[in-house]
Amino acid sequence: MNSDNLKYVVRQSVERKLPQTIPREIKLPVGTGKVVGLAGVRRAGKTFLFFHAMRLLLDSGVPRDRMLYLNFEDDRLQPIREGDLDLVLRSFRELYPNSVGEKVYLFLDEVQSAPGWELWARRLYDTENVEIFVTGSSSQLLARDLATALRGRSITLEVFPLSFGEFLKFRSIPVLEADADNESRLRAALVEYLEWGGFPEIVLADMALRHLILEEYTSLMLYRDIVERYGVRNEKLMRELLRHAFRNTASLLNVSKLHRDLSSQGYQVSKNTLFEYLGYLEDAFLVFLLPVQEASIRKQAHNPKKMHVIDTGLVSAFKTHPMRDLGHRLETAVFLHRRRRTKALFYYADSAEIDLCDGEGREFVNTCWDLGNPETLDRELRAMQFGASRWPSAKGRLVYHEYQKQAVDRFDNPMPAWKMLLGSYDA
Repeated sequence: MNSDNLKYVVRQSVERKLPQTIPREIKLPVGTGKVVGLAGVRRAGKTFLFFHAMRLLLDSGVPRDRMLYLNFEDDRLQPIREGDLDLVLRSFRELYPNSVGEKVYLFLDEVQSAPGWELWARRLYDTENVEIFVTGSSSQLLARDLATALRGRSITLEVFPLSFGEFLKFRSIPVLEADADNESRLRAALVEYLEWGGFPEIVLADMALRHLILEEYTSLMLYRDIVERYGVRNEKLMRELLRHAFRNTASLLNVSKLHRDLSSQGYQVSKNTLFEYLGYLEDAFLVFLLPVQEASIRKQAHNPKKMHVIDTGLVSAFKTHPMRDLGHRLETAVFLHRRRRTKALFYYADSAEIDLCDGEGREFVNTCWDLGNPETLDRELRAMQFGASRWPSAKGRLVYHEYQKQAVDRFDNPMPAWKMLLGSYDA
């Protein structure tokens, strides 16, 4: 890291006006006495959570020259070698000597690009009057390194793309009680949300640009967060696996079948490599692999997992008809809604399939886009009856979008999808 370049970047960061921000449901905790980590998929809004926290600090009277934001993927800081990080606070103090002896707030973006960052953060925590916030787009890297190096001195929060409620806020769409016109607008907004997802830039972008931005996201995530980070040699296979994941969200993943399909297409790949590559997708927050609900860990390991992607909008980057498979996208949106609150989620498959359940038999959820088809209605009735018989004390719920009143009335505790995704899960 070049010292002169670093000082230029530091000065530019401190003197630059903070961008406008929109409050999110997740808040960056300040004053915890811990190193705070934000982990999540690239472009989910972690940086703007930093900027929003900095604006709140300014409003509370903290001078701007007590706060430093650095993005370690900034090309002007490259290459960053182990030991270079000691220059950061030293350069900041030299440029802003009034900060000497005062608390300094360090906001460090994509910190995994700086070798040895975790030991450096530990040393600063122990020896300097600083409050440290870091982000990373790797679940294992950030969580593991923080936990190992800081040993109880850190907390890590997950950051997802916008929830449906946040999507409505970003689009300035109000939520009104008992208003039929507003409900129609919310239902239409849900379709748009499922089609284009919740990445903040996408939500605010012109419609004509959204597909291009999503394609750029997928390329960036593929190369920066997977190929470069893990040294993936079979880039073509990795792209095909990513394509498969986003074309098959809310579907069971049978690795043996996938292996046969890829082999028939001419890919030279072992099952172990597929498992390894799927692990990379999980680590980069691009997919979640939901296990079957079984008491036996062995049975969980030997059953297919249900695959959900991080954002339904990314499906549009790989599908020629973005409006297809809205039912699968809705199921993924419901999963993500629950996943924001808990990791202890499963699916169940026996004589009927339960889309989502917990591990304690307290709740189960099935999702259906359209109840108008008699076969679909019959399938969902049987699934909900099966769930009630398997978990008698659980709260079962059918989440739906299109409906006929006669069909909906045959279920206990049904809920329209727009309402469920606004957080009214226990209503």
